[in-house]
Amino acid sequence: MEDLKQYLKERAKEVDAALDAYLPAARTRPGTIHKAMRYSLFAGGKRLRPILTLAAAEACQGDIEEAMPSACAVELMHTYSLVHDDLPCMDDDDLRRGRPTCHKVFGDNIAVLAGDALLTEAFIVLAQSSPTRRYPMAAFVAELAITGGSTKLIGGQVLDLEGEGKDLTKAQLIRIHEAKTAALLTSSIRLGAMSANATPARLEALTIFGYNLGLAFQVIDDILDVTQTTEKLGKTAGKDEAVAKATYPAVLGLEKARKEAHRYTDKAMAALKPFGRKALHLRQIAEYLLERDY
Repeated sequence: MEDLKQYLKERAKEVDAALDAYLPAARTRPGTIHKAMRYSLFAGGKRLRPILTLAAAEACQGDIEEAMPSACAVELMHTYSLVHDDLPCMDDDDLRRGRPTCHKVFGDNIAVLAGDALLTEAFIVLAQSSPTRRYPMAAFVAELAITGGSTKLIGGQVLDLEGEGKDLTKAQLIRIHEAKTAALLTSSIRLGAMSANATPARLEALTIFGYNLGLAFQVIDDILDVTQTTEKLGKTAGKDEAVAKATYPAVLGLEKARKEAHRYTDKAMAALKPFGRKALHLRQIAEYLLERDY
């Protein structure tokens, strides 16, 4: 795991440097919006999604530099979603990654615009990708746009909001997180594979990996919300339970939720078999996520 920690640290540093270069400087006029964008983007995230993009490119014997625009684009979309999720009209949270959320620092109006700007910037950056023989630029744009749209990321947030205070079934819960969490994780991995001109068979295998990894990630996230402190999480602990949000521990119970996390991780690992040692970092990341403190 020490090797993985070093890998994650190095890749996160590379992603941060690229994001810094892509994004307008804080002094770019109007300064308020660019300061707000940078405040949220450089708030100390682990850069899991862009690192998965780069690791997927590696698994398909691609070039990290070719995958970097896609990696940065998914992080920009992810950060936009967090800024908007934290708003008082959404999940209403005051903490993100251990510090005040964007709207607490800049106000609701600027936070909304900062989220909008980060989402727009995602496509500006993605447009700097190099198309491959199998995947034209339109494929890259469609991949991220569909993921961020009303049937995936936004749709998942709608279902999540509508599910608060209701007794949802396991199937309904999965539907929320297929859209809200697993979709962007899956696209992060698919975009990395596409940047490496992956064969259809490899792209499908990595899609299965991403889907199951995404659901495992959400199960573990739900578990941590009820087992860890605010200081440990960097966001308000127990928030899901406080607003009667549908979660895996709430629907299944803690022990069954843990079993679900293992089941999804096993499925993710099985999808990587055709890649052999080339998918080492993807395997290690899946194991690392599963073993986060319960």
